[in-house]
Amino acid sequence: MLRILAFFLIVLAAGIGFSWLADNPGQVTFVWQGQNVETSLMMFLIALGALIAAILLVVWLVGAFFKTPGAIGSWWSTRKRDRGYHALSAGILAAGAGDAIEARRMTKRSEKLLDTRKEPLIRFLDAQTAMIEGDHARARGAFEQMERDPETRLLALRGLFLEAERVGDEGAARHYAERAVRIAPHVPWAGGAVLEAKSLAGEWDGALDILEAQKNTRLIDRDESKRLRAVLLTAKAMTVAESDPSAAKAAGIEAQKLAPELTPAALVAAEALFRLGDLRRGAKILESSWTHAPHPDIAEAYVRARPGDSAEDRLKRARKLHGLRPGNFEAEMCLARAALDAGDFALARKSARTAVEAEPRESGYLLLADIEEEDTGEVGRVREWLAKAIRAERDPAWTADGYVSKVWAPTSPVTGRLDAFRWKVPVEHMGGEGRLIEADAGRDAQTIEVTEIPAAEPKRTDKAVDALATSIEAGKGGDGSASAPKQPSAAATDSGPHKTEKPSANGMPAQSKPEPAKAGDASAGGKNKSDGDKPAESNAAPTSADRKEARFA
Repeated sequence: MLRILAFFLIVLAAGIGFSWLADNPGQVTFVWQGQNVETSLMMFLIALGALIAAILLVVWLVGAFFKTPGAIGSWWSTRKRDRGYHALSAGILAAGAGDAIEARRMTKRSEKLLDTRKEPLIRFLDAQTAMIEGDHARARGAFEQMERDPETRLLALRGLFLEAERVGDEGAARHYAERAVRIAPHVPWAGGAVLEAKSLAGEWDGALDILEAQKNTRLIDRDESKRLRAVLLTAKAMTVAESDPSAAKAAGIEAQKLAPELTPAALVAAEALFRLGDLRRGAKILESSWTHAPHPDIAEAYVRARPGDSAEDRLKRARKLHGLRPGNFEAEMCLARAALDAGDFALARKSARTAVEAEPRESGYLLLADIEEEDTGEVGRVREWLAKAIRAERDPAWTADGYVSKVWAPTSPVTGRLDAFRWKVPVEHMGGEGRLIEADAGRDAQTIEVTEIPAAEPKRTDKAVDALATSIEAGKGGDGSASAPKQPSAAATDSGPHKTEKPSANGMPAQSKPEPAKAGDASAGGKNKSDGDKPAESNAAPTSADRKEARFA
């Protein structure tokens, strides 16, 4: 708008000027080579303007003449540069698409058309093409050359870091990541790699410093930063729990405040407080964590906070913990176990039944079997609860990337990822702790270990349970008296003791004792008939203490 206005003003001024000259004509007289020249003022001005324009045109032509060779050379160099950048762009696109042949052809063309020293992308394209071709030695060499240039140093460190991770050289990968963090602390891949490396090495203070730097540069949000800091503080507290209980207490309490739902943080903080004799504060921390996320480990630590307590004292503490989350599965199980230890079978049975009604889990039915054996000793009822335990859902355990662990850990043993363990129901597995291979998505999915293939194991099917129930019913006579239990079929049991994985009281997987044998001889049957309605007890039947040892190991 201003340009248009200025143009109109200039045109207006010129018009006014020529109009004034037309209204005020004049004569111009001058002597040129001895001749007297006389003309009007208007013609003199027009001739003067034309002369100035001619002089400027001549000057421009002379300058253009002398600049022509340089202009021609510049045109050729510009055209060559444009062709080189076109080849470089095509090569990068080909490398991204995985076309190694086209990428190498474009690399060679761009090297001919462009100056490699002035264009670092050529070395980058060369390294990317070498990686596609599988020539990793050439790729590392290209990245090492790029690392000498300050402009491409960060890019080169990224490439060298990936190459070190590819060959499994964790030390070299950590070295390149730490150098990248010093250059650019805001780079996510470098900060994350250093954080995981320090966590795997157990350098918790260094990992906390890296996490704080990431938080300051806003690489991670506030909630994630709080969670990861709580995980690192918990790991630090677990490391120094025995050597420095005071430091463990400080780290654990801070971690529990940052993430109240993180069960290991509350456990390590309470354990440190118990070591220092502060039973009341440790119990408060466990109660706070229990209200956020009830966990069997918290219940165990809370009930057995004082080693010298009697069974009645432990029952009182279990009642108090139960009152915080009544109706919850873990709360009912905690009260049932404490009542069983105290000999209050009615309360134990009631709480255990409430637990399995809320969540029909394996551990609930196993506890009912223990209660039944301790209270009445009826093998038939015990086997009924065991049969229901076979069908029930498995208990949760600490699981990370398909790996089931008995205890929580800050990093995954498979991928090294920080805060990978979650308390959840794992895939059914064989051979105890270790990696899992999922076969089916259903509850009865079978899994095997990678390193060793165990012997074939019959699946837990409804037929097996029906066979077990049939063997139980067959042990009862028509007149109400019990006879010897029949031998179960091959579909229900193996020829030897069959061990299954059962989570322990804190949710960790533990091997159960062999299932009770169902075979009985004629003499045992005769004794049962003479004893009335009491069913026969096999010598191979496990006791309550055996089952408790297997579940709480």
